[in-house]
Amino acid sequence: MTILLLGGNGLLGHNVLRQLLQQGHKVHALVRNPLSLHIDDFPDYKTLLTVFKGSLLNDSDLDKAAEGCDAVVNCAGVTDMSLLRYEDYLPVNRDLCTRLLQLMNRTGISRLVHTSTANTIGYGTPDACADEQAPMQPPFSRSYYALSKRAGEEPLLQAASQHPDWHIVIVNPGFMVGAYDTKPSSGKLLLSGYRKAVMPVPKGGKSFIHVADAAVAIVNALTRGTSGQRYLLTGQNLSLKQFYRVQAQTCNYRQCLLLLPDWLLAAAGRCGDFLRLCGLRTQLSTRNVRQLMVCEYYDNSRAVADLAMPQTDIAQAVKDFYSWYLPCKKQ
Repeated sequence: MTILLLGGNGLLGHNVLRQLLQQGHKVHALVRNPLSLHIDDFPDYKTLLTVFKGSLLNDSDLDKAAEGCDAVVNCAGVTDMSLLRYEDYLPVNRDLCTRLLQLMNRTGISRLVHTSTANTIGYGTPDACADEQAPMQPPFSRSYYALSKRAGEEPLLQAASQHPDWHIVIVNPGFMVGAYDTKPSSGKLLLSGYRKAVMPVPKGGKSFIHVADAAVAIVNALTRGTSGQRYLLTGQNLSLKQFYRVQAQTCNYRQCLLLLPDWLLAAAGRCGDFLRLCGLRTQLSTRNVRQLMVCEYYDNSRAVADLAMPQTDIAQAVKDFYSWYLPCKKQ
């Protein structure tokens, strides 16, 4: 197929782009800055890749990039937790979804795979992992990012029910780790503890997944899965303390891990709230630090069964991140 790819310059987008090209699909990638795609990383696939310079919030740019396409894969998203207003997230996380439905009506494209987040689904516990039916819950029901992503899902789910001839699949990734983390994004969590003799960590946990596994599931979702369904792209459920132990073992260093008390995190969050009230952008806030106190544990069995999602050990994801990141840092 010929695929319109949005958000191809991020961690997930880069990996989805590689997977699409490796499977022989032609890709139309729409980006503001073509250099951000690192096209030289794909020398063997240049005949399959066409880069369009433009904005995904501009309908004429979308129309131009979508010409001749059979499907859309949307990996775009505003994830910056320092933004001060809910409205700052809406143009990309919510409104783009409506734009894509309009694009499908204009062009006749009938396939869409949209990337949301696991945080629009309620998390579980170590003894009872949550599946796609779990309702969204605090602290993520107060997160501007998660709320904007949930608002983007709603028109897509409605459109899927109204158009039985369309194939619309929503994927909800957990915490993705791996190569091509260009900013870095999730890599900040890894780097914050890298080779530190003493590392303070919150008591919470996440569902860690190799980003390449998520990319395989997303490409498979173009032809697999059930339209109108959400799929949790999650992996190993680990506390942050367990994850940093995996990283230390993988990278061969010793580290003393100290659990941070909740009251200290809460106090730091309140300090961040005050700074944000003063108009200063910071990721430190009550709503953000509370996310570090809960275990976001999920059941990925639906994605494994329906989307043939691989399940790579998270130690390999850590290894792949540093194998890619450290040489880039030296350049």
